[in-house]
Amino acid sequence: MTRVKICGHTRIEDVQATVDAGADAIGVISEVPVETPREVPRERAADLFDAVPPLVSGVLVTMPETIEDARELVAATEPDTVQVHGTLDPDEVQEFTESIPQSVLVALDHDADLGAYAAAADGLVVDSLDEAGGGGTGRTHDWDRTAEIIETLGVPVLLAGGLTPENVTDAVETVRPFGVDTASGVEREGGIKDTHAVTQFVERADTDQVVA
Repeated sequence: MTRVKICGHTRIEDVQATVDAGADAIGVISEVPVETPREVPRERAADLFDAVPPLVSGVLVTMPETIEDARELVAATEPDTVQVHGTLDPDEVQEFTESIPQSVLVALDHDADLGAYAAAADGLVVDSLDEAGGGGTGRTHDWDRTAEIIETLGVPVLLAGGLTPENVTDAVETVRPFGVDTASGVEREGGIKDTHAVTQFVERADTDQVVA
């Protein structure tokens, strides 16, 4: 079964609705150097993670300048998992991974050196990133090429980048990732989730239940 992460939560009611829809992971973005309506202060991030129930993972999404910055934010927000975008090199990612109890994901563009980061992290998020390394671009990438790359990696891989309820089934059938990740694809406006779209996305990511 394909895991589903819905990212970019800013409101507790959206966290609760996403959990009710059956998502496996709740993404919260904090302390990133790019403009996004989905970023929240660390205090708000901590409150949102408090609303995530047991057996659902709260994922902190951040772009730290240093390992120490990342550790400090993790201590303040207490997520279950940490997702860093390509601001740390593979050696720094490995050091960070070994220094905290949470699992660490690294979000990378599909044409980055995925192998080096796969050896350092617990998993990868293959995304369509902007020039600053941020996600949420709403752009898809070459799924066939990504599928070939995933077969060579020894860690779980989440597919991201332009995924919506309309295309997630095709994406899963093409790439066969461990999980899928979306933010803007299930919103009615920046940072505000569309509950119906979230529910559709979760249902359609489970290709075994999709009726042709």
